[in-house]
Amino acid sequence: MPWWLRIAIFCLLGGILVVLLTLAIEQRISKKPAEEPLPTEPDRSILLLNSAEVPGRRTNEILGLVQGHTVFAIWLGKDLSAIVRLILGGELTEYTEMMGKARETATNRMIAKAAQMQADAIINIRYMTTSVVGSAAELLVYGTAVKLGE
Repeated sequence: MPWWLRIAIFCLLGGILVVLLTLAIEQRISKKPAEEPLPTEPDRSILLLNSAEVPGRRTNEILGLVQGHTVFAIWLGKDLSAIVRLILGGELTEYTEMMGKARETATNRMIAKAAQMQADAIINIRYMTTSVVGSAAELLVYGTAVKLGE
């Protein structure tokens, strides 16, 4: 192998290493709070249903659409291990965990918005996912906030 090719490969690998280290350091240093604060505990008094009505209860008032969304991605190291598992077979636990966290975050944001509207329930809940770029995925949850009667 010519000496110039060895140097080029060394520089390329070194550059990749510098970029990865820089990203890791930035993630640890700049832990800025999100623009929209997440509730630590969602309001458990708000009913969540994917049906159009709450059995045995009457809908007194429709407060409007509530939604929550987030975009999650996994670290490159987990992404590489998921690629290996994709080749060998089995559950891609890295992505399962990522989507579970995204679903929980988006749902909590939706519940927080419904709580601000003083809703008793959220009906017709739907989830949507979209691939953004690489291993990043957007998750959107939406429903109708309502006030219930007897």
